[in-house]
Amino acid sequence: MSGSNSSTIFRLDASIRIEGSVTRAVADTLQATISAELGNPAVVRRDVGSVPLGGAVWADAALSRLLPAEQRTGEQRSAIELAGELADELASADTLVFAVPMYNFGVSQHFKTWYDIVSTDPRLAPGADDIAGRPAFLVTARGGGYGPGTPREGWDHATAWMQRVLVDVWGLDLETIETELTLAEVTPQMAELRDLAKQQLAASHDTARVVGRSVTHRLLTAS
Repeated sequence: MSGSNSSTIFRLDASIRIEGSVTRAVADTLQATISAELGNPAVVRRDVGSVPLGGAVWADAALSRLLPAEQRTGEQRSAIELAGELADELASADTLVFAVPMYNFGVSQHFKTWYDIVSTDPRLAPGADDIAGRPAFLVTARGGGYGPGTPREGWDHATAWMQRVLVDVWGLDLETIETELTLAEVTPQMAELRDLAKQQLAASHDTARVVGRSVTHRLLTAS
């Protein structure tokens, strides 16, 4: 599955920042590496960070599934249509990239809303395996340090949840690229960590290049 005629990358961005976003920058490196590996594939973008999905859509999509089609409201029909459009974007892609930062120690609300909506489509509901086995990449970033031995060890309530739904619910073949200390450059209290932050960011870009080059083998294995 290689070449521009047969390969598609789906990329989701959830950062509320455009300039200066670490997840967008690392995902750019990853996307460029994958594109070079696959021979300029098509890229489908869904930017929920700059163009958020409506918070009421999930309820309309979920509740409408409990009603006969003729009893659904216009809002419910529109919600089902949007859920189907989001599911189509995933189903049509060979490789999936999710660029999602941690916000306030938890999952980005924009990513969570997207996940809730798309999961109402039967193809992405728990128990379905329509996209199982496909190569996927989670690019995430955290402003501080949350590793073992740090004062905020255990405060990251985002990464494990995202890995759970992407791997255990959807069955994706997931690689995770994590970057920490992303606020060191703009936080005076973290000034002594700035060199380490730069090293971590450089390492994430290097990791993106390495794992991106593995995509052809992973696609052949998945097929």
